[in-house]
Amino acid sequence: MAVRTVDAVVIGAGPNGLVAANALVDAGWDVLVLEAQDAPGGAVRTAEVAAPGFRTDLFSAFYPLAAGSPVIRGLHLEDHGLRWVHAPRVLAHVLDDGRAAVLNRRAEDTAANLETFAPGDGDAWLGMVEEWQRIRDPLLDALFTPFPPVVSAVRLLRRLGVAGGVDLARLALLPVRRLADESFRGDGGGLLLTGNAMHADVPPDAAGSGVFGWLLAMLGQDVGFPVPEGGAGVLADALVARLVAGGGRVETNARVDRVHVVGRRAVGVRTAGGEHVRVRRAVLADVTAPVLYRQLIEPSALPSRLVRDLDRFQWDHPTFKVNWALDRPVPWSSEGGHGAGTVHLGVDTAGFVDVAAQLSTGVIPPRPFLLFGQMTTADPSRSPAGTESAWAYTHVPHGVRWTDAEVAAEVDRMEQAIARVAPGFADAVVGRHVQSPADLEAADGSLMGGAVNGGTSAVHQQLFLRPTPGLGRPETPVDGLFLASASAHPGGGVHGAPGWNAARAALGASGPTGAARRLLARTVWDRLLHDPAGS
Repeated sequence: MAVRTVDAVVIGAGPNGLVAANALVDAGWDVLVLEAQDAPGGAVRTAEVAAPGFRTDLFSAFYPLAAGSPVIRGLHLEDHGLRWVHAPRVLAHVLDDGRAAVLNRRAEDTAANLETFAPGDGDAWLGMVEEWQRIRDPLLDALFTPFPPVVSAVRLLRRLGVAGGVDLARLALLPVRRLADESFRGDGGGLLLTGNAMHADVPPDAAGSGVFGWLLAMLGQDVGFPVPEGGAGVLADALVARLVAGGGRVETNARVDRVHVVGRRAVGVRTAGGEHVRVRRAVLADVTAPVLYRQLIEPSALPSRLVRDLDRFQWDHPTFKVNWALDRPVPWSSEGGHGAGTVHLGVDTAGFVDVAAQLSTGVIPPRPFLLFGQMTTADPSRSPAGTESAWAYTHVPHGVRWTDAEVAAEVDRMEQAIARVAPGFADAVVGRHVQSPADLEAADGSLMGGAVNGGTSAVHQQLFLRPTPGLGRPETPVDGLFLASASAHPGGGVHGAPGWNAARAALGASGPTGAARRLLARTVWDRLLHDPAGS
């Protein structure tokens, strides 16, 4: 079989892999993307699975991080078929008693809603939004650039001052429950912050959960929770179209099963079909860290300490998802649920803590917290007029054996939670499609065990500790090999930063200062992973 040679191979056509490939093509590189599945997109895909005519986003669906990401914005995907659309309301947390905390498109409307929970909470929300707007640009630059983000951090400190910088550092470590208690008198603001924090896997009483809730809530108030018109897959299609227009290539059904390493340098890859592809410059891996280091590379090519550190790698909580085709809009008891693209439900303020505790002890929550998507509300093209394409997902513990009976029981728990806030929901269902954690992994090998964020978002696996203690950068101990997935800083979410950072690192390593960069990276890796025992 003939051996092909390209400048770079990107392993995986998820959003990070496609962003990386686009960045390299823009620099004039000859780039080949190899994808194991039969279609590109990774966890950004759409299909008719619940019923004919009802388009369902199989994995991710709403994209505040993409809309706010300077990486995605800089690709100008609107020139390649992407159009963002919005629901009338961004998000609502509906309670069993009929109340709802509502994140509206206008901050003043959100504030008015929160004022109904407690006097003064509206002004507190507006103050939070004002502070966000003051630091948004340098903060997002700092979040989405390689660690340490020196330039953007300096810009951020200039705006904040020393005292403000200390406050921001405190926010980064604050539990979301404490942030809510300090910021609001009533439950409404806390419901919005904590519900958004629960999109990640950090418990609401744990350090670091506050910044997740605050970031998503502020992005929701700023750019909304938009969706691609026509389905999440349109976002992937736009990334592919841009790549192909620039001369790049994507090949599907092409699983990479080995990265070739010679003399501590990545020189190519081998596919499961036996094809070898050589690279002149780099291999970028949009796969999880355990897959890269334990399946694609011979252990002898890696420092022994890195291999051992992977034993401590922690996955995020698995996801269980149900998709529905409804013959009518969702019959919410609360007016706040109508018109919201995303709805949080199933628990009140105390219930968040109960769910987190149950997950941490391996118990399936009997009253789960649900994230519910009303896709036709956000994008009328998703289903016939007068109907709704809907889904909900919840987090479940690791270690569950998802038998047919266990799957049915979890679907029942989820539908009971919906029925409490939308009586008559079951009567509207004309189609149902279930995705257990095992189903998610089968559809995308990067969703190991149903974990969708490439590893826990807890503070012990962030920054220079992600995916294992090291540089916190896309460079690996193997020259010419870069980690471009959500297992790398800054982690999960469709924002493209891991892929963009990996591409920038690859370009730098091949540039005029490349030799010095490679030597520095290798020296730092050797010091960090030095094993005195020599084992």
